[in-house]
Amino acid sequence: MGLILLVTAVFRFTGIDWDDYHHYHPDERYITWVATTIEWPTDWQTAFSPTESSFNPFQWPPAAASDGIEVPQDQPRDFAYGHVPLYLGVLATRFMERIGPSLAPLFPDDWLFTRDILNQAGLVEFRHLTAVSRALTALFDLGTVWLVFLLGRQLFSPQVGLLAAAFLAVNVMHIQLAHFFISDPYQTFFTVAALLFLIKAVGHREHREKREKPNTDYRSPITGYWLLASVCIGLAVGSKFSAILLVLPLMLAAWWIGKRWDFWLGTAVFTAALTFFITNPFAVLDFGCEVITPAMQIGPISVPALDWGSCYVENIATQNSMVQGRGNIPFTRQYSDTLPYLYFIEMQLRWGMGWLLGLLAFGGFGWAIWQTIRRLEIGRLNPRDWRLKASNLQSPISNLLLLAWTVPLVITSGGFFVKFMRYWQPLTPFLMLWAAAWLCSWRSKWLKWGVGTAVLAFTTLYAISFSNIYAQPHPWVAASEWIFRNVEPGALILSEQWDDSLPSTMPVDGEIRRRSEYPNAELTWLTGADSRDDADKLVANLALLAEADYVTILTNRVYGTVPRLPEPYPISSQYHELLFSGALGYEPVYVVGRSPMIFGWQLRPDTFGWPNLTPPPLVQSYLEAQPGLNGGRADESFIVYDQPLTIIFENVARKTAVELQSLFTIPSE
Repeated sequence: MGLILLVTAVFRFTGIDWDDYHHYHPDERYITWVATTIEWPTDWQTAFSPTESSFNPFQWPPAAASDGIEVPQDQPRDFAYGHVPLYLGVLATRFMERIGPSLAPLFPDDWLFTRDILNQAGLVEFRHLTAVSRALTALFDLGTVWLVFLLGRQLFSPQVGLLAAAFLAVNVMHIQLAHFFISDPYQTFFTVAALLFLIKAVGHREHREKREKPNTDYRSPITGYWLLASVCIGLAVGSKFSAILLVLPLMLAAWWIGKRWDFWLGTAVFTAALTFFITNPFAVLDFGCEVITPAMQIGPISVPALDWGSCYVENIATQNSMVQGRGNIPFTRQYSDTLPYLYFIEMQLRWGMGWLLGLLAFGGFGWAIWQTIRRLEIGRLNPRDWRLKASNLQSPISNLLLLAWTVPLVITSGGFFVKFMRYWQPLTPFLMLWAAAWLCSWRSKWLKWGVGTAVLAFTTLYAISFSNIYAQPHPWVAASEWIFRNVEPGALILSEQWDDSLPSTMPVDGEIRRRSEYPNAELTWLTGADSRDDADKLVANLALLAEADYVTILTNRVYGTVPRLPEPYPISSQYHELLFSGALGYEPVYVVGRSPMIFGWQLRPDTFGWPNLTPPPLVQSYLEAQPGLNGGRADESFIVYDQPLTIIFENVARKTAVELQSLFTIPSE
C-alpha cells in the first residue's frame, strides 16, 4: 500500500503550478479571490454579522483588501460553493505562513515545496493561497485513495482493497481534479469516509448479533463509528450540497443497526447538522438575499408565495436551475443535444478513466447491483431478516449502503442538462472498488491476472501521459510570451466572450510585462442567457474585427458550441468557418497546445469534428507534426483549463466592416 500511496502522491503533487498561478481555472479563481478576504476577526462583536464579518463568503467585508488584486468592499457576492474547502484552504495557508520561515532552511531552495508552499518566492496572497490550497486538494485525494483501500479490505479482501486503491491512484480524472482548488475532491473524501464509518457501525451490529457475550457492551464502537459518519456527512454537505443524498444510506444504516432506528437517525441528523453549522455558519446566519417561491395550489391547499431570504438557499436554487438547463447560460450550451447518462459514461471512457478501466468500472457497477439483488433472500414476514447466501460480499447491507449512495447519484446527476465530468467524481471511488471486486471474483486465475495487468498498465501509461502535460508551459503562458515578443504594445487584441483574454501579466526577458499594454475587446458570438443573434450584434462584432490587429481563440468554448446551434445562432454559427478558412482576412500566426503525451505520441482531443469545422492549415500542420491518436470529442471542462488549444490570428487583409458583412448570409425575418 505504501507504493500505491507514493504513486498517488507523485501524480497529484507533480505540476500544482500548472498555470504558473495565473488562475486560469474560473471556479478556482473565484474561490481563491474570496479566500483572500477570509480573516480571523479582530472584533468578535461583528464576527457573525453577515454584513460585517470577515468570515462570510456571501459578502465582501467592508475593509476587504489583498496585495496584487482588486477586492470589492461591502458588497454581496455570489458564492456558490461549499464553505468547508474555502475555510480549510485559508487555514492551511495561514499555517504555512507561520511555519514557512522555520522550515524553509531544511529544504533545497529550488524545490516547489520550498519556493511556493513555504513561500520563499514571496508570492502575493492570491497566488500563495492557490499554491497551498492545490496541495491541500492533492492531499485530500491521497486520503481518498487510502480510504478506498480500507473500504475494499473491509467489504471484500486486502487484495481487492489494494487493487481498488491502485485503480484510483492512476485515475486521470482524479489526478486532474487534485490539481484544482475546487470542492469536488473534498466532497468525495468525506463521502467515502462517511460510508466507510457507516459500514463499520453496521459491521459491529452484525458482529454483536453473531457473537453476543454476557456482560459485553458492543454499543461503544457502534456509537463511535456512527458519530464519525455523521460528522463526515456534515462535512460532505458543507463541501457541496449534492452530498445531501447521503441521507439515504444514513437512513438505511439507522434502520439496520437496531430497533431504536429513530434514535440513531435523530442523533446522526443532529450531529451532521451541527457539523454543517459550525463549518458553514453563514449558510444559516445570512438572510440578506431574496429567494421567492411562487404561490401554488396543491389540491385543496393554497401555498402562499414565500421569501426564504437565505443566501445559501439562493445559491442552491441558482445552481439547480443551471444544471437543469433552465437558465440557458451560455457556458452550459455545450451540452445541447448530448444524451443523458450516456454522455457521462462516454466522457469517462474516453478521458476520465480510459477505455479499459472505464469498461471494467461500469461492468463492476452492474455486477455489484446484480450480485446484491441475486444473493439477497427476502423474508416474507420481516424484511430485516435479509441474509446473504454464499458470496464474496461480506454483507448485503454493506453493499446496499454503497448502492444507496451511488445509484441515486447516477439517477439524479446523470439526467442533468449540464454534464460536467466532475459531477461523477464522488461516484468513481466506488466504481474502482467494484471493478477490483468483480475482477477478483473471476474464476480463471490467468484471466484475472491478464486483464488486471492490462488494465493497470494501460491506465498507468495514460496517467503518465496526462501528467506529462504539466512538464510543458501552459498554452496561455506561451501565447502571452509570444505576444509580448512579437506584437507592438497598443495593438488591439480581440478575445471571445465567456473565454479569457491575452496576454497575461508576467516577466519576459527579465522585465515585468503587463496585460494593460494591449487594449482588449470581446466578440460576443456566444452571448448572454436566452439571447439570440440579431443585426446589432453582427454590426458591433464586425466593427471590432475591421479595427482589430489580432484575434485570439483561447479554447473551443465558443467554436465548439456556436456552430452546432444554428437555430439560436443563424449568423454567429457562420463566423468560425469564415475565420478558419481565411475569408475574413485573418491568418493564423501562432498556435500552441499541450496534450497527454508518452514515448513521443500524443492523445489529442478533437475540438473541430463535433462542430464540423476544418482547422486552418497552420493548425492542421501543428497537429500533424506530432505523431499521435485522435481521442475524439472531449468535455470542455476536461480540456479548457489545463490543456487548451490556443490560436492567434493576425488581421492581414484589413477588410472593412462592409466587406466582412458581405461574407455572412443574413437569414430573412
